[in-house]
Amino acid sequence: MEFTLPVPDLGAERAGNTGTPGVWHFDSGVPGRALMVSALVHGNELCGAWALKDLLAAGLRPRRGSLTLAFCNLEAFDRFNLARHDASRFVQEDMNRVWSAERLDDPATADRRRAAELRPWVERADWLLDLHSMHEPGEPLLLTGVLPRNIALARRLKAPQHVIVDAGHKDGVRMRDFAQFGDPAREDACALLIECGFHGDPASRGVARDMVARMLIESGVAGTADLPPGWLLPDPAGQRVLEVTDAVVAPSMDLRFSEPWTGLETLEQAGSILGWADGQPIVTPYDRCTLVMPSLRQLKPGVTVVRLARDYAG
Repeated sequence: MEFTLPVPDLGAERAGNTGTPGVWHFDSGVPGRALMVSALVHGNELCGAWALKDLLAAGLRPRRGSLTLAFCNLEAFDRFNLARHDASRFVQEDMNRVWSAERLDDPATADRRRAAELRPWVERADWLLDLHSMHEPGEPLLLTGVLPRNIALARRLKAPQHVIVDAGHKDGVRMRDFAQFGDPAREDACALLIECGFHGDPASRGVARDMVARMLIESGVAGTADLPPGWLLPDPAGQRVLEVTDAVVAPSMDLRFSEPWTGLETLEQAGSILGWADGQPIVTPYDRCTLVMPSLRQLKPGVTVVRLARDYAG
């Protein structure tokens, strides 16, 4: 799919108003939730940057609680090249795998150092919406983690159509699961990650704005009347909640799929072949197995190439 989403000019937005570059904070002075919306955790995922830029341009301010907007990996974004957009995903290390105290306290990479700058803002938030997009064309996916409070919030938001209950990645912790957001006892701390569609699809910008609008309303930070016109998209007819049970991790560069999977295909029979790795078949472990975000674009040993899911029973 062609990359047609324009690159936003963040010349004004990157200054922020907090002393932390790229971070904007607005406090209503009225008790309420502290909502944070983050974008550009990956420097080539532009839809979230557009949503935050559009929100700042609209002049929206919180009616209750506070609102923090964070343009995260600006150094990676500054390297964006349309011809090689995947190369600006991060500088040295994926910023969405460093959210543990051990890694944040170790300034080994530019990405960790930037995450450490953002850490105080993440730690002070009650709710988090992390805006992302996908390597491949696909329908929007809302990733909740495994905590029931996040799944319940996803259902209250009523969009997008597909909700993914996933435990995250073995190679590091996401921002969505950091500190209070990963603590089962912190019932007040909710965090969601939205994959808005393909990186270069202009529709991803609309999905990002829609999800920001829904979080503003549900958190109570703003009301429907405060939103810019056209931000809320129609509710889908219903939601399907899928629970990730397995992840296919590349053992080497010798991995290929049996078909050009695009995601959300449901294979009826256990043992259906998905592809081959090191000459061995990769098969579905159970009946009605749904494929989540298959992609070989970032293929290297240790990288997840597809997740396997079934309908959530909770």
